[in-house]
Amino acid sequence: MPLVVLPTSRLLWVRVAALLFTCVAFSVAAHGASLNHGGMADWCIFCWAFSFACTLLVLLVELFGLQARAPVSWTNFPITIACYASLLCLSASVIFPLFFLKDQRFLGEVRDYRIAATVFSCLAAVAYMGEVSLTKARPGEVAGYMATAPGLLKVCQTFVACIIFILVSDPVSYDHHAALRWCLAVYCICFILSMAVVVLCVGECTGHLPIPFSKFLWAYGLLAVIMYMTATVIWPVFQFDKHYKRRGQATARPIAVAALTGLNFLLYLADLAYTARLVFVSA
Repeated sequence: MPLVVLPTSRLLWVRVAALLFTCVAFSVAAHGASLNHGGMADWCIFCWAFSFACTLLVLLVELFGLQARAPVSWTNFPITIACYASLLCLSASVIFPLFFLKDQRFLGEVRDYRIAATVFSCLAAVAYMGEVSLTKARPGEVAGYMATAPGLLKVCQTFVACIIFILVSDPVSYDHHAALRWCLAVYCICFILSMAVVVLCVGECTGHLPIPFSKFLWAYGLLAVIMYMTATVIWPVFQFDKHYKRRGQATARPIAVAALTGLNFLLYLADLAYTARLVFVSA
Protein backbone atom coordinates (compact mmCIF):
# COMPACT_ATOMS: atom_id res chain seq x y z
CA MET A 1 0.00 0.00 0.00
CA PRO A 2 1.63 3.32 -1.06
CA LEU A 3 2.26 5.84 1.65
CA VAL A 4 2.39 9.59 1.31
CA VAL A 5 5.41 10.90 3.20
CA LEU A 6 5.43 14.58 4.13
CA PRO A 7 8.88 15.91 5.01
CA THR A 8 8.90 17.53 8.43
CA SER A 9 10.13 21.09 8.82
CA ARG A 10 9.52 24.14 10.97
CA LEU A 11 7.33 25.57 8.21
CA LEU A 12 5.17 22.43 8.17
CA TRP A 13 4.61 22.51 11.92
CA VAL A 14 3.82 26.22 11.88
CA ARG A 15 1.19 25.63 9.19
CA VAL A 16 -0.29 22.68 11.07
CA ALA A 17 -0.44 24.80 14.23
CA ALA A 18 -2.18 27.62 12.35
CA LEU A 19 -4.63 25.09 10.89
CA LEU A 20 -5.50 23.70 14.33
CA PHE A 21 -5.74 27.11 16.01
CA THR A 22 -8.10 28.56 13.39
CA CYS A 23 -10.20 25.37 13.42
CA VAL A 24 -10.60 25.55 17.19
CA ALA A 25 -11.30 29.30 17.11
CA PHE A 26 -14.21 29.21 14.67
CA SER A 27 -15.54 25.88 15.99
CA VAL A 28 -15.67 27.13 19.58
CA ALA A 29 -17.16 30.49 18.55
CA ALA A 30 -19.81 28.89 16.34
CA HIS A 31 -20.72 26.14 18.80
CA GLY A 32 -20.97 27.70 22.24
CA ALA A 33 -20.32 31.45 22.13
CA SER A 34 -24.00 32.39 21.51
CA LEU A 35 -23.18 34.85 18.73
CA ASN A 36 -25.87 36.62 16.76
CA HIS A 37 -25.59 36.44 12.99
CA GLY A 38 -24.42 39.55 11.19
CA GLY A 39 -21.94 42.32 11.85
CA MET A 40 -18.65 41.67 13.61
CA ALA A 41 -19.58 38.12 14.62
CA ASP A 42 -19.76 37.05 10.99
CA TRP A 43 -16.53 38.95 10.23
CA CYS A 44 -14.61 37.07 12.93
CA ILE A 45 -16.01 33.70 11.84
CA PHE A 46 -15.06 34.54 8.25
CA CYS A 47 -11.50 35.44 9.28
CA TRP A 48 -10.96 32.11 10.99
CA ALA A 49 -12.79 29.97 8.43
CA PHE A 50 -11.07 31.60 5.43
CA SER A 51 -7.64 31.22 7.02
CA PHE A 52 -8.36 27.58 7.92
CA ALA A 53 -9.60 26.70 4.41
CA CYS A 54 -6.66 28.33 2.63
CA THR A 55 -4.09 26.76 4.95
CA LEU A 56 -5.69 23.34 4.45
CA LEU A 57 -5.49 23.87 0.69
CA VAL A 58 -1.79 24.77 0.87
CA LEU A 59 -1.02 21.72 3.03
CA LEU A 60 -2.93 19.33 0.74
CA VAL A 61 -1.25 20.66 -2.41
CA GLU A 62 2.19 20.25 -0.86
CA LEU A 63 1.28 16.87 0.66
CA PHE A 64 0.43 15.42 -2.75
CA GLY A 65 3.12 17.34 -4.65
CA LEU A 66 0.68 19.22 -6.89
CA GLN A 67 2.53 22.55 -6.89
CA ALA A 68 3.44 22.27 -10.59
CA ARG A 69 -0.20 21.60 -11.53
CA ALA A 70 -1.61 24.48 -9.51
CA PRO A 71 -3.00 27.32 -11.71
CA VAL A 72 -1.14 29.88 -9.59
CA SER A 73 2.47 30.77 -8.84
CA TRP A 74 3.45 28.57 -5.91
CA THR A 75 6.34 30.89 -5.04
CA ASN A 76 3.79 33.67 -4.41
CA PHE A 77 0.54 31.98 -3.36
CA PRO A 78 1.39 30.45 0.07
CA ILE A 79 3.06 33.56 1.50
CA THR A 80 0.26 35.77 0.18
CA ILE A 81 -2.29 33.58 1.95
CA ALA A 82 -0.19 33.53 5.13
CA CYS A 83 0.12 37.32 5.17
CA TYR A 84 -3.61 37.86 4.63
CA ALA A 85 -4.42 35.20 7.24
CA SER A 86 -2.13 36.83 9.81
CA LEU A 87 -3.87 40.18 9.31
CA LEU A 88 -7.33 38.61 9.38
CA CYS A 89 -6.66 36.65 12.56
CA LEU A 90 -5.03 39.68 14.15
CA SER A 91 -8.08 41.80 13.38
CA ALA A 92 -10.38 39.08 14.78
CA SER A 93 -8.21 38.86 17.91
CA VAL A 94 -8.81 42.57 18.51
CA ILE A 95 -12.45 42.82 17.39
CA PHE A 96 -13.83 39.68 19.07
CA PRO A 97 -12.96 40.57 22.70
CA LEU A 98 -13.96 44.22 22.18
CA PHE A 99 -17.42 43.31 20.90
CA PHE A 100 -18.13 40.02 22.68
CA LEU A 101 -16.15 40.05 25.94
CA LYS A 102 -15.82 43.65 27.08
CA ASP A 103 -18.80 44.87 29.14
CA GLN A 104 -20.69 41.63 28.48
CA ARG A 105 -22.79 40.02 31.21
CA PHE A 106 -22.53 36.45 29.99
CA LEU A 107 -21.34 34.02 32.63
CA GLY A 108 -20.37 30.38 32.72
CA GLU A 109 -19.84 28.40 29.54
CA VAL A 110 -20.67 31.18 27.07
CA ARG A 111 -17.96 33.45 28.46
CA ASP A 112 -15.52 30.54 28.59
CA TYR A 113 -16.18 29.74 24.93
CA ARG A 114 -15.59 33.37 23.97
CA ILE A 115 -12.35 33.52 25.93
CA ALA A 116 -11.18 30.30 24.28
CA ALA A 117 -11.99 31.66 20.80
CA THR A 118 -10.01 34.82 21.56
CA VAL A 119 -6.99 32.88 22.84
CA PHE A 120 -6.86 30.55 19.84
CA SER A 121 -7.33 33.48 17.47
CA CYS A 122 -4.27 35.15 19.01
CA LEU A 123 -2.30 31.91 18.71
CA ALA A 124 -3.33 31.60 15.05
CA ALA A 125 -2.19 35.17 14.34
CA VAL A 126 1.20 34.39 15.91
CA ALA A 127 1.47 31.15 13.89
CA TYR A 128 0.74 32.94 10.61
CA MET A 129 3.25 35.67 11.45
CA GLY A 130 5.77 32.90 12.04
CA GLU A 131 4.97 31.42 8.63
CA VAL A 132 5.48 34.80 6.95
CA SER A 133 8.79 35.20 8.78
CA LEU A 134 9.96 31.75 7.63
CA THR A 135 8.95 32.16 3.98
CA LYS A 136 9.76 35.81 3.24
CA ALA A 137 12.70 36.51 0.94
CA ARG A 138 16.14 36.86 2.51
CA PRO A 139 18.78 39.30 1.16
CA GLY A 140 20.31 37.89 -2.01
CA GLU A 141 17.76 35.08 -2.24
CA VAL A 142 15.78 34.49 -5.45
CA ALA A 143 12.09 34.49 -4.52
CA GLY A 144 8.66 35.44 -5.80
CA TYR A 145 7.63 39.10 -5.72
CA MET A 146 5.04 38.51 -2.97
CA ALA A 147 7.79 37.16 -0.68
CA THR A 148 9.67 40.47 -0.88
CA ALA A 149 9.04 43.57 1.21
CA PRO A 150 7.09 45.38 -1.57
CA GLY A 151 4.89 42.32 -2.07
CA LEU A 152 4.07 42.07 1.63
CA LEU A 153 3.39 45.81 1.69
CA LYS A 154 0.83 45.32 -1.11
CA VAL A 155 -1.05 42.85 1.10
CA CYS A 156 -1.04 45.30 4.02
CA GLN A 157 -2.22 48.15 1.77
CA THR A 158 -5.23 46.21 0.51
CA PHE A 159 -6.12 44.99 3.98
CA VAL A 160 -6.00 48.50 5.49
CA ALA A 161 -8.14 49.75 2.59
CA CYS A 162 -10.76 47.07 3.36
CA ILE A 163 -10.94 48.24 6.98
CA ILE A 164 -11.35 51.83 5.75
CA PHE A 165 -14.24 50.74 3.49
CA ILE A 166 -15.99 49.12 6.45
CA LEU A 167 -15.56 52.23 8.60
CA VAL A 168 -16.75 54.79 6.02
CA SER A 169 -19.76 52.77 4.83
CA ASP A 170 -21.60 52.11 8.10
CA PRO A 171 -22.69 54.81 8.67
CA VAL A 172 -21.86 56.60 5.42
CA SER A 173 -19.41 59.37 6.30
CA TYR A 174 -18.23 60.65 2.92
CA ASP A 175 -21.40 61.95 1.21
CA HIS A 176 -21.72 65.48 2.65
CA HIS A 177 -18.85 67.05 0.72
CA ALA A 178 -17.18 66.49 -2.66
CA ALA A 179 -13.71 66.49 -1.05
CA LEU A 180 -14.65 63.44 1.04
CA ARG A 181 -15.92 61.68 -2.07
CA TRP A 182 -12.47 62.33 -3.56
CA CYS A 183 -10.97 60.56 -0.55
CA LEU A 184 -13.24 57.58 -1.20
CA ALA A 185 -12.09 57.58 -4.84
CA VAL A 186 -8.47 57.53 -3.61
CA TYR A 187 -9.16 54.51 -1.40
CA CYS A 188 -10.94 52.65 -4.22
CA ILE A 189 -8.45 53.39 -7.02
CA CYS A 190 -5.40 52.51 -4.94
CA PHE A 191 -7.07 49.38 -3.58
CA ILE A 192 -7.94 48.17 -7.09
CA LEU A 193 -4.41 48.78 -8.37
CA SER A 194 -2.75 47.11 -5.38
CA MET A 195 -5.07 44.12 -5.60
CA ALA A 196 -4.40 43.93 -9.35
CA VAL A 197 -0.66 43.67 -8.62
CA VAL A 198 -1.30 40.86 -6.12
CA VAL A 199 -3.49 38.98 -8.61
CA LEU A 200 -0.95 39.46 -11.43
CA CYS A 201 1.85 38.07 -9.27
CA VAL A 202 -0.11 35.13 -7.88
CA GLY A 203 -1.47 34.32 -11.34
CA GLU A 204 1.96 34.70 -13.01
CA CYS A 205 0.58 37.28 -15.45
CA THR A 206 3.13 40.08 -14.97
CA GLY A 207 4.70 39.32 -18.36
CA HIS A 208 1.47 40.23 -20.16
CA LEU A 209 1.75 43.94 -19.29
CA PRO A 210 2.60 46.27 -22.21
CA ILE A 211 5.43 47.84 -20.15
CA PRO A 212 8.06 46.29 -17.84
CA PHE A 213 6.53 45.25 -14.53
CA SER A 214 9.08 47.21 -12.48
CA LYS A 215 8.29 50.45 -14.30
CA PHE A 216 4.56 49.83 -13.88
CA LEU A 217 5.11 49.39 -10.14
CA TRP A 218 7.10 52.61 -9.91
CA ALA A 219 4.55 54.70 -11.84
CA TYR A 220 1.60 53.27 -9.91
CA GLY A 221 3.44 53.67 -6.58
CA LEU A 222 4.18 57.33 -7.29
CA LEU A 223 0.53 57.94 -8.22
CA ALA A 224 -0.69 56.18 -5.07
CA VAL A 225 1.64 58.21 -2.80
CA ILE A 226 0.42 61.49 -4.30
CA MET A 227 -3.24 60.47 -4.05
CA TYR A 228 -2.95 59.22 -0.47
CA MET A 229 -1.05 62.36 0.52
CA THR A 230 -4.05 64.44 -0.58
CA ALA A 231 -6.47 62.15 1.27
CA THR A 232 -4.33 62.29 4.43
CA VAL A 233 -4.77 66.09 4.45
CA ILE A 234 -8.32 66.38 3.11
CA TRP A 235 -10.10 63.77 5.25
CA PRO A 236 -9.34 65.34 8.67
CA VAL A 237 -10.02 68.88 7.43
CA PHE A 238 -13.48 68.11 6.05
CA GLN A 239 -14.43 65.76 8.89
CA PHE A 240 -13.31 67.76 11.93
CA ASP A 241 -13.21 71.44 10.92
CA LYS A 242 -16.28 73.22 12.32
CA HIS A 243 -17.04 74.82 8.94
CA TYR A 244 -17.43 71.44 7.19
CA LYS A 245 -18.28 68.98 9.97
CA ARG A 246 -21.73 67.40 9.87
CA ARG A 247 -23.78 68.15 12.96
CA GLY A 248 -24.32 65.31 15.38
CA GLN A 249 -21.80 63.04 13.67
CA ALA A 250 -19.85 60.65 15.88
CA THR A 251 -16.09 61.19 15.70
CA ALA A 252 -14.71 57.74 16.60
CA ARG A 253 -14.96 56.20 13.11
CA PRO A 254 -13.72 59.31 11.21
CA ILE A 255 -10.72 59.46 13.57
CA ALA A 256 -9.98 55.79 12.87
CA VAL A 257 -10.26 56.42 9.11
CA ALA A 258 -7.88 59.39 9.40
CA ALA A 259 -5.35 57.23 11.27
CA LEU A 260 -5.63 54.38 8.77
CA THR A 261 -5.31 56.81 5.86
CA GLY A 262 -2.05 58.08 7.35
CA LEU A 263 -0.90 54.49 7.90
CA ASN A 264 -1.60 53.54 4.30
CA PHE A 265 0.20 56.67 3.09
CA LEU A 266 3.29 55.50 4.98
CA LEU A 267 2.92 51.99 3.54
CA TYR A 268 2.72 53.34 -0.01
CA LEU A 269 5.68 55.64 0.66
CA ALA A 270 7.81 52.72 1.88
CA ASP A 271 6.65 50.66 -1.10
CA LEU A 272 7.68 53.45 -3.49
CA ALA A 273 11.11 53.69 -1.85
CA TYR A 274 11.70 49.93 -2.30
CA THR A 275 10.44 50.02 -5.88
CA ALA A 276 12.50 53.09 -6.84
CA ARG A 277 15.62 51.36 -5.56
CA LEU A 278 14.71 48.29 -7.62
CA VAL A 279 14.17 50.33 -10.81
CA PHE A 280 16.92 52.93 -10.64
CA VAL A 281 19.68 51.28 -8.60
CA SER A 282 19.37 48.01 -10.53
CA ALA A 283 19.47 49.94 -13.79
